[in-house]
Amino acid sequence: MKVYFLRRLLLVPLTLLGITLLVFMLIRLAPGGPVQRDLQQMMGAAASEGAGVSGMRESEGVALTPAQLFEIEEKHRRDKGVLRSYLEWLGILPRDMERSARSFAEDENEVTVQVPGVNMNVKLVRDGEGRIRIGIPEELEDAKKEILKDRIDDYGWKVRLVRVEELERRWRKKTKGLEVPDGLQERAVLYRSKREGLLQGSLGRSDKYGDSIISLIRQRIPISLFFGVTSMILIYGICIPLGIVKAIKHRTWLDNLSSIAVFSGYAIPGYVLGSFLLVFLGARLDLFPLSGFVSENFDELSPGGKIGDLFHHAAMPLACYLVGSFAFMTFMMKNNLMDNLAADYVRTATAKGVPYGSAVFRHAFRNSIIPIATTVGQNITLIVGGSFLIETIFDINGFGLLQYNAILEKDEPVVLGVLTISATLMLLGNIISDLCVAFVDPRIRFR
Repeated sequence: MKVYFLRRLLLVPLTLLGITLLVFMLIRLAPGGPVQRDLQQMMGAAASEGAGVSGMRESEGVALTPAQLFEIEEKHRRDKGVLRSYLEWLGILPRDMERSARSFAEDENEVTVQVPGVNMNVKLVRDGEGRIRIGIPEELEDAKKEILKDRIDDYGWKVRLVRVEELERRWRKKTKGLEVPDGLQERAVLYRSKREGLLQGSLGRSDKYGDSIISLIRQRIPISLFFGVTSMILIYGICIPLGIVKAIKHRTWLDNLSSIAVFSGYAIPGYVLGSFLLVFLGARLDLFPLSGFVSENFDELSPGGKIGDLFHHAAMPLACYLVGSFAFMTFMMKNNLMDNLAADYVRTATAKGVPYGSAVFRHAFRNSIIPIATTVGQNITLIVGGSFLIETIFDINGFGLLQYNAILEKDEPVVLGVLTISATLMLLGNIISDLCVAFVDPRIRFR
């Protein structure tokens, strides 16, 4: 069994690579990306997202220059191929941390660009053999020249030349086959690169917020963990005993009333219940706060006051999380227990004089809990993921809302970062489910 679980753990990184590569390619190939969005905003087009620049009309009097297109591509890291970009995201290849680029003018062999983070310019000079170098402007004072040289050397600034053939390929790809403008010139790029990706423990920085993705996730995961863990404790703590009672009291008034209550809750979507509670219990009766996770004066409260304030804010969202989950778990427990109570080994045990309570809890219950044990690990992703609908209704900045906004904003680094966390938890959760099944059922032997 140890070999089996070790093999499963070793497969986690390979499976994660496949998942992230597939999603990375889908994000890059999907229409309506950040490049198309910025082009549409710049040109004032009324076309829907994803229409691209192919829908431009000359009558609108808008001209797209190559420099504008290339700058937008470089801003959103779309100037390189999908495979190379993915290897840079992984941290196998170095990525550009900062850069400044400019196209050469016709019949000119040098351009002036600003060094990012420094209020000084440098010259990028190319020679007749296609090589390029960094040059210090002669008009600078000697002291500033030394400062600029030290800055370039200390931070490892380099320069590369983007050929016309590569620029033509990028133009045709992004403009949906528009003719390449005449006089397209090579482009000089001043850049500083390093390996900083998933293998180095970095998920990048958000395009929308500008903060590191790890810090964004660290801020929001505690909120989703609170709702997720609390929900799972209440679901397992209530549904398992309720399912046992319903199985023992099958077709009694208690079974019928609890079934009506459970199915009524299952029929109400969580976000619909959230809107109802927000209007009646929050706005009209003023029993619970309308939004937020804690009060503004939370830090000033006593420990007991903090706990009370936390659950005061969490009461309505928790009701929305729980309302649809009771039915599945309750009836799974009930049906499994009823099947085992009708099995031959239980009837044999009771025929030999085993008390009915012992037959239920010492014999039938353990076999009935096996299917529920398979859901424990799979629920880990749900615990962390949260629900963006409920978090939106109650204005809670949780993990689910972060995922939803990242998809809407086409914030690629956040989407990939969230996917990496969720996929890792899902893969580990499957292993935990197998462990739970092996623990509950001693007949299970993984090989």
